[in-house]
Amino acid sequence: MAKLPFLERLQQGEPLLADGAMGTLLHQRGAAMNACFDSLNLTAPAVLRKIHRDYIEAGARLIKTNTFGANRFKLADYGLAGKVAEINRASVEIARAVISEMAQDDPTLADKVYIAGSVGPLGAWIRPYGHVKREEARAVFAEQIGALAGAGIDVLLLETFSDHAEIMEALDVAREVAPGLPVICQMTFTQDNRTLLGYTPARVAHELRRAGADVVGVNCSAGPSQIAAVLQDMRQAQPTMLLSAMPNAGFPSAVGGRVMYPATADYFGDYALTFKAMGANIIGGCCGPTPAHIAAMNAALADPFRSVPAIQVVDNDTDESEAAADRPTSLFQRLQEGRFTVTVEIAPPRSISVEKLLRSARLLRDAGADVLDVADTPAARMRMSPWAVAHVIQSQVGMETVLHFPTRGRNLLRIQGDLLAAHALDLRNLFVTMGDPTKIGDYPDAMDEYDIVPSKLIELIKQKMNNGVDMAGNGIGRPTAFTVGCALNMFADDVDREIRVLRNKLAAGADFALGQAVFKPERIEYFLERFEQITGETFRLPVLMGIMPLYSVRHAAFLHHEVPGINIPDAIMKRMEDAGDDAAQEGVRIAQELLQRVQSLCAGAYIIPAFGHYDLAAEVIAAVTVPD
Repeated sequence: MAKLPFLERLQQGEPLLADGAMGTLLHQRGAAMNACFDSLNLTAPAVLRKIHRDYIEAGARLIKTNTFGANRFKLADYGLAGKVAEINRASVEIARAVISEMAQDDPTLADKVYIAGSVGPLGAWIRPYGHVKREEARAVFAEQIGALAGAGIDVLLLETFSDHAEIMEALDVAREVAPGLPVICQMTFTQDNRTLLGYTPARVAHELRRAGADVVGVNCSAGPSQIAAVLQDMRQAQPTMLLSAMPNAGFPSAVGGRVMYPATADYFGDYALTFKAMGANIIGGCCGPTPAHIAAMNAALADPFRSVPAIQVVDNDTDESEAAADRPTSLFQRLQEGRFTVTVEIAPPRSISVEKLLRSARLLRDAGADVLDVADTPAARMRMSPWAVAHVIQSQVGMETVLHFPTRGRNLLRIQGDLLAAHALDLRNLFVTMGDPTKIGDYPDAMDEYDIVPSKLIELIKQKMNNGVDMAGNGIGRPTAFTVGCALNMFADDVDREIRVLRNKLAAGADFALGQAVFKPERIEYFLERFEQITGETFRLPVLMGIMPLYSVRHAAFLHHEVPGINIPDAIMKRMEDAGDDAAQEGVRIAQELLQRVQSLCAGAYIIPAFGHYDLAAEVIAAVTVPD
């Protein structure tokens, strides 16, 4: 029996079972998380052959090439931009060789197993959301897709796209570069079942089908339950469309230095039947599912007596979303694991427009920032609510935020209501601070009172609300799950007093600190020594050290003379003076040097851009070095 063309195979009725995770298995089998997985096609082909073989033995009949990140942009990070074609071709050859070898024992496999050429996002946003020109993006896609098509894949798989415009460009390029090659288009969705830019599953399915996609689907995202909800919306919008579903195995966590996923193989077996009942033509896995998961799915699909389990498809108001809100934040996990973390402070706009802010947030994300700090009325200037800004960033940019939460100007009743509101918006990283006095800002006569100092507010959050009660001990239902930061100035004139205040914050339960801007790194070691002398304990609080790129001589002079706690050395001041018109870039170089000097002494960097120059902050991020 000759091998059916791919799309004819999908019309046969029974779903085509795809494989599961590639990166998860490569990591489990020895590859470092920060390694270039795609380059293993050249350096460790035997490992990839074994993974493909394991999936085929488990029942997979669609295997994905190890090329998700094998485009020029991503490979350039590893010095491999010139090996795009070689890496992509090698992956197809590895998959084909495995099928040929296994077909010697089971000749039917040669006609049953299909190879999908995996293509992921570029890793950089296309204009207007990023710096990549449309023509550049198309050229990069064309290079990779051309190499995969030329190597003889059966179908092209565009997967894990979050930007609708980007996957549309990739699809259009595929139609030009490889006309006649079937294309599967899979997007990933946030917890509210929308893409990062707000597209619904129905709109995604409609527009991709109109653009010429042969199969439309969803992959990655959360776990099978969310994938089922998205798939259901797609099926309702496009009843005759070929669909694919490849979920993650739930939300990942780090255990013993490895990334683990909670969803079991049996759970995936149940959902294979659910996806089949919904009309999915391709069923598989993304991050986390192993050959054991695929074997369970294969067994479920092959069992004529197994009924579809009564599994409820959840939406964002169900317990699954609530459970997600109880998990530790990404920031908390990074700090617990000792991963150097970069956050950048963003000031809310002085208008109702957020477009410029979102562009800046995406720029910082693509530059390598891990989290964004959203200030609350900095310098007591009237600005948009930081809750709105933080929520927009998290929902539309896909970055976690730290919400600045001052006590000034809030009574105890409002504070607790505001905390509940923040948690409901999934803003669970807080930076508790006193806040700037209104007398220095736009409305000097505005109310400036407060009921609670920062250390007591930290105590209220960590010891009361995170345990399910308010200040008075009344129940609030489910406990909150906030991660809370405090302010710390290691360069204070009265270090002993700063340590006394810090001890109150530590006793209250502070999880991390945002440090004052550093210009004298040697003072950090003095603070740490003094802390140990006073407390008899080693300093363990994760500190994201303040890094403030100087913009001009005038800016440096203002900070030195008018901002309490900042003292700029004469040598740095002279460098800014000597730089002349190049002062802003000199400020970046100084900030990069300071960041490199303090990197071993702190848990991360808290970059504070001057005058909204987030482009300069992005340059500073480049100084971060991540150990192997």
